[in-house]
Amino acid sequence: MTHDLITAPTRGTGGEPTDAAAAYEAPRTATRMLVTAMGLLDTFTPEQRAAAVVADFDDPRRLDWDIIPRPDRTGVPLHRLDRHQKVLLWDLVRTALPMRTFTKVLAIPQLEHVLRDYEHDFLGPALQAWRTSDSYFVTFFGRPGFEDTWMLRFLGHHVCLNVTVVDERWVCATPVALGQQPTEYDGVLKPLADDEGTAFELLASLDDAQREGAVIHDVAPADFVTRQVPRIGAFEQPDHYDLGMPQYTITDADRVALRFSRDEPSGLAGDALGPQQQELLWRLLDCYVARLPEEAWLKHRAAVRAAGIGSVHFAWAGAQRRGEPHYFRVQTPRFLVEAVNAVAGGNHLHTVLRDLDQDFAAGLLATHRGSDASWGRGHLDTRTTSSADNPLELRP
Repeated sequence: MTHDLITAPTRGTGGEPTDAAAAYEAPRTATRMLVTAMGLLDTFTPEQRAAAVVADFDDPRRLDWDIIPRPDRTGVPLHRLDRHQKVLLWDLVRTALPMRTFTKVLAIPQLEHVLRDYEHDFLGPALQAWRTSDSYFVTFFGRPGFEDTWMLRFLGHHVCLNVTVVDERWVCATPVALGQQPTEYDGVLKPLADDEGTAFELLASLDDAQREGAVIHDVAPADFVTRQVPRIGAFEQPDHYDLGMPQYTITDADRVALRFSRDEPSGLAGDALGPQQQELLWRLLDCYVARLPEEAWLKHRAAVRAAGIGSVHFAWAGAQRRGEPHYFRVQTPRFLVEAVNAVAGGNHLHTVLRDLDQDFAAGLLATHRGSDASWGRGHLDTRTTSSADNPLELRP
C-alpha cells in the first residue's frame, strides 16, 4: 500500500471527484485509528476479544445507539480493561476527535461521581454499580484491517461515539451524542457549557420579531425529536416521554408542534439575523461540527458555510431561561443539531449531531464500499482469487 493510494482523491463513477464524499475523506485518521485499534485488540484476552468484536459489520446491533444506562450493552467495559489497555483505548478515541471534543468525552464520565452524591437516597445500595466512570463500552463492528470497512463504538451514560471507517479512506462519525448531568450545580466540571450556553446567548440577542420566528413551541420535548432512529426520515416526531423517565410527559399536540421536517425546516433562517447574531449561529454550529474527526471537520465547516447562512435554521422550544425544560435545534441541508434539557427540571442535558445522509456512513456504504476493485473490499477479494478464475482480470 503506497502513500499515493492513501491520499488518492475520491472519484465518482465517471472518474470525476465527488465533492459530497470528499468531505468525509480522512485517510490519515483512518490509518491511525486502524493501527491503534489493532494494537489494542492485540492486548485482548480471547474473552475480551469475543466480547469486543462483532465480526459481522452488518449486525443490527451496530445501529442500536443511545446514551442511557442499559444492561444489554455490547462490547467490553472499561472496568474489565487493565491500565495499559485503557491508555490504548483513550488513544484510539483521541485519534477520532479534535482535542476540544476529546476533553469533553474525558470529562463527562467523571460526572458519574457527582451523580452518586446527588442520587444517594434514590438508588441506595445499587448506586456503586449504577454510577461509575468505568461503565463505558468499546465495540468493534467488522474487521479492523487494511483497506477494510469497520466501526468503532464507544458508548456509555451520556457518551456515544459511532465512528465508521470505509475502505480505510472515508470516515463518518455520526450520530455523536454527548450529555451532561447536572448542568446547574455548584461545580466547575461543565463539559457542555458552550454546547448549550451559545444557544442561550443567541436566543438572548433576538428581538421580538426574531424570537417569534425562532420559538416553535412553548413545551420542550422529553428527549430528541428524532429519537434514536438509525437514519432520519423525511419527518420525525418525538416520543411522549424519555425512556425510563415518565415524570416528564408531552401530549400528542406537543409532538406535532415539535415535529422535524427535512424539507421544511422549523424556526428562524440565518439570513433573518444581524451580522453579530449570524456569527453566534455559526459558532453554535461549529461547536457541534467540531465533534467530527479533526482531519475532516474543517471541510464540513467550509461546505456548510458555502451553502450560505440562509440555509441554516435555528429553532427553540420550551422555557427561555436556564433551570427549566428547554430545547433547541440547528438544521442545515446536511446536518442536524439537537439539544434537550427537559427532565430533572431542566438540569439534564442531551445533545446530538446527526448527518442527514451519512449517519453510520449509510450513503458512503451504499456507493463506495468495496466498489473499486483496486481499493477496499474488492481488493481484499482479489488477493485470494486466482487471476485465471477471475473473469474481470486482464487477459494476455
